Amino acid sequence: SRLANIEKDKNGHLYNRKSDFRVEYSILEELEHSMTVSRKTEKAKILQQLSKIQNNVKRLQQQLKDVKPTPEFVDKLKEMMEEVENAINAFKEEQRQIYEQLLKEEKTVINELSVFERKVEQWALGSSTTEKVLKLSSARVSVDKTLGNHLPAEVVEFERFLQRTGGRQGGWDDYDHQNFLKVRTKHKGRLSYVDEALEYLCGRTKEDIEQHDKWYQEFLILHERKKESIKKWKEKQRQEKEGNLKEKAEKMLKEAWLQREEAQKQKAAEERKRQQAAIEAWKKQKAIAFAMEQASQLKLEEEKEKKQQKERQRQCHMKLLLERYTLQKKEKEELEKLEKEKREEAEKEERKRIAAEEITKFQER
Repeated sequence: SRLANIEKDKNGHLYNRKSDFRVEYSILEELEHSMTVSRKTEKAKILQQLSKIQNNVKRLQQQLKDVKPTPEFVDKLKEMMEEVENAINAFKEEQRQIYEQLLKEEKTVINELSVFERKVEQWALGSSTTEKVLKLSSARVSVDKTLGNHLPAEVVEFERFLQRTGGRQGGWDDYDHQNFLKVRTKHKGRLSYVDEALEYLCGRTKEDIEQHDKWYQEFLILHERKKESIKKWKEKQRQEKEGNLKEKAEKMLKEAWLQREEAQKQKAAEERKRQQAAIEAWKKQKAIAFAMEQASQLKLEEEKEKKQQKERQRQCHMKLLLERYTLQKKEKEELEKLEKEKREEAEKEERKRIAAEEITKFQER
């Protein structure tokens, strides 16, 4: 119901055709429409991926109901399991990348909103000097040191504190910081809140919370000093305006700012050109060195492969020679053994013949 009321108020103010800012707001309307279409498309894509994974899982479950102890069935089951696992891993990886991108975009938006908030506070000072102190950046906010001298010291100190410690949430994301404030407020700042806060702040340790508490105490002190300083500074500006000093100071400061800004732009442009030239030269040198290294490595690998192939051929040839020599030697030994047996057999027969002749001669006598 609350969301519907907010949506109704938004449409009433922004998209009212009678509004004087209809042309500007129509851009927001188109952007909202394109983002809605994009979300629906992304939702349909996710549902389609989940449906495909679900069907694969059902197929796998169906196969498991009728298990067959065959190699073909095991291979098929393994293939289906790998297919399901790969689909799930791919889906998780894609969603993780989308989530990380959304976190980065959320952080950028929070930083930008924080900048606008501080900028509005500076506008409250009533001086055009402070309107140029803060510059919007997608990643960080810097306080100009020169113009910082024209702001109350407490304001500069507070801004530098935010820049140094990670913004208005002390480097924490909005979800953790809001939970921290909720529990701390519930316990009225007493350290007994730390144990309960641990239940809400997953991934944060007791030391993290105590350190964040110290940061928040310093944040409150500096923020209060800033508010008091702005109040005093506004009173001083009012008095200076009565003395017609403010207009003269603003004019001089504006001229100095414009001159300084122009000089910085020119210097930044020259520095970018120099850095770009250096980067291009470095890239070219790295590319040449990489190509030479690859060519050298390839040549070494080819030579190594040739040597290994030659060595394998030599070893194969030696093995064949050795086998041939061993075979010839074996055949020679068997032949010699056979000839020796024949000689021994012949000698044996000869001895028998001689003995028989001797016996015959002996008997004839």
